Amino acid sequence: MDQLIRIGVDTSKHIFQLHGVNAVEQPVLRKKLRRREVAGYFAKLAPTVVAIEASTGAHDWARLLSAMGHQVRLIAPQYVKPYVKRGKNDAADAEALCEAMSRPTMRFVLVKTAEQQAALMLAGSRERLIARRTQLGNVIRGYAAEFGLVTAKGTDKIEPLLARLAAAQTVPSLARELFAIHGKEYRQLQAELEVVEAKLMAWHRDDACSRRLAQIPGVGPIGATMLVMKTPDPTSFPSGRHFAAWLGLTPRDHSTAGKTRLGVITRAGDETLRSLLVVGATAVIQQARRGRGHPSPWLVSLLQRKPPKLAAVALANKIARTAWKLMVTGESYNARPAPTTLTRVAVTRSADQSTAMMP
Repeated sequence: MDQLIRIGVDTSKHIFQLHGVNAVEQPVLRKKLRRREVAGYFAKLAPTVVAIEASTGAHDWARLLSAMGHQVRLIAPQYVKPYVKRGKNDAADAEALCEAMSRPTMRFVLVKTAEQQAALMLAGSRERLIARRTQLGNVIRGYAAEFGLVTAKGTDKIEPLLARLAAAQTVPSLARELFAIHGKEYRQLQAELEVVEAKLMAWHRDDACSRRLAQIPGVGPIGATMLVMKTPDPTSFPSGRHFAAWLGLTPRDHSTAGKTRLGVITRAGDETLRSLLVVGATAVIQQARRGRGHPSPWLVSLLQRKPPKLAAVALANKIARTAWKLMVTGESYNARPAPTTLTRVAVTRSADQSTAMMP
């Protein structure tokens, strides 16, 4: 067999498809392997470059093959799809992986260590528990409204509502029993969430970079831990703008024929991390409208020209670029003092003008 220079591996639950080429780009390997045969096959193979789609289990295979001496490249699925020729099958996907890896401008996903994946699992567990708690809280409020007991939104309103439901004689006994079951499940979710968040805060306190990022207004401990966990190698981005674009916080480009047309943000990248930055930016704007904190002249000027929601996205973009700078340089956040001319009246007036612009 001719010397292989790279191999594309299409992974699945049971069958793996391999496609390899030699130095003159001729296919010399087309092979199907069962999952249990893959490790043994690559152990006998001379070290080469291997491309795998960045999907479930890809990082584990990357670590395993790297330990055997192979150079593993993980590629995002959206970068592989353009190289798939007509038809959709495992062989075409493996060939597309092999072809995509050869492109000099191709972007690769950094292989995560087992410790980094464990940290991401902690963050994912928190997201899942919050989603379940929100869902159950909405269910409790919705059912309670059917019996005339209405309460405001918020996690702190659920326990008082459950107490009112338990004491309400107008509510049928069957409904009270079911509300008691929902309440027990809600408290269990709350307890599990507190345990996970305690582990997350301990991780934050042990990581120097996370502590530095938490100093940025609008980030906080949760946002800082997410930034560090989901960005294991910030130096892979040439600039802060590239990092913000990776998060989907830059405008979508529809330019053609010399005419620049920028649309809404791309919403690419990690949705959770992007939403945390936008929520943090929204909190900063709300504090500025209430006369708290020290809003920058840039933010005050932005609020005079743009609606608050657009300003929040723009501020999230700036926070992302600031975070990238701190992660790359190892510096600490240094807030510049705002001029004394920035009063609450100016901020409130600009926010009111922006609100009037909203439909």
